[in-house]
Amino acid sequence: MAPEATEAFNGTIELDIRDSEPDWGPYAAPVAPEHSPNILYLVWDDVGIATWDCFGGLVEMPAMTRVAERGVRLSQFHTTALCSPTRASLLTGRNATTVGMATIEEFTDGFPNCNGRIPADTALLPEVLAEHGYNTYCVGKWHLTPLE
Repeated sequence: MAPEATEAFNGTIELDIRDSEPDWGPYAAPVAPEHSPNILYLVWDDVGIATWDCFGGLVEMPAMTRVAERGVRLSQFHTTALCSPTRASLLTGRNATTVGMATIEEFTDGFPNCNGRIPADTALLPEVLAEHGYNTYCVGKWHLTPLE
């Protein structure tokens, strides 16, 4: 089903279609504004922030330090030592317990903070970026699918 146009029609409609001009503008996919920054969003779970040299640690990671120096370092993002909650937080930007992912999928218990299902009405970062014209790509082990 085609999306409904919400903008005024800017084409022309004549008796003969050969004389008409379509207006595809309202249906065009969004495009990120010119000079929008590239976003590389990396999350490692079960890693102490004070380990890497770019955060003041002793482990030298020159490539990651170069990436960090050119971008934004989020030092207050909380992850757990469990993959499912960390990935839920990565996708939603929210605490995992607020999106039903308090533990890994295999241990969910059916209570609201631990049902193993991110609510359908929860905004996901890749979807929000796509709405603003970004192309997104996610790679890695997700571990977010309920067992049944």
